[in-house]
Amino acid sequence: MAIWYSADLHFGHNRIIEFCNRPFGSVAEMNAQIIGNFQNLISPEDDLWILGDLAFAKSDDESQLSAWFHALPGRKRLIIGNHDDEAIVSLPWHTVEYMAEIEDSGQMLTLCHYPMITWNRARRGALQLFGHVHDQWKGSRNSINVGVDQWDFKPVRIENIQRRASKLPPNKHWGDVEHGSELE
Repeated sequence: MAIWYSADLHFGHNRIIEFCNRPFGSVAEMNAQIIGNFQNLISPEDDLWILGDLAFAKSDDESQLSAWFHALPGRKRLIIGNHDDEAIVSLPWHTVEYMAEIEDSGQMLTLCHYPMITWNRARRGALQLFGHVHDQWKGSRNSINVGVDQWDFKPVRIENIQRRASKLPPNKHWGDVEHGSELE
């Protein structure tokens, strides 16, 4: 079993292509490419954490939301984002939370849709994974954006997250909230 992370899929959102310079000619092309990428990587027994914003669609279009949801492989777990309304939250997720603390391959993680300045175990090496900011910020050494706009419209595993984290600069505000940390 593998664990995968992603955020900000925004299925059905016409304007996200323009807002984030996504390389698609239509929302249908974007939806199909993202679903295809996920299907090519994730096995049915894998866990898939969506850190918010599965779709941007009218909540009365439950059949379309359900189709997108069921097209994604794996055991799906939702961290609620700002565009996840009741129709999305009520899909048959394995878990639904606003924030979660988990361990993946020995790495402690805090999962939240939004980037955070500090979190539990931050001074002891825990990474924070987020979305929300799309293509605007990759993150910092200990807080990494797992959104599709940062990962070629694919989900990502912990090894790749750790590799990217090691190359990112420390958050410039880290010393303001976590004095004496080795990340300064």
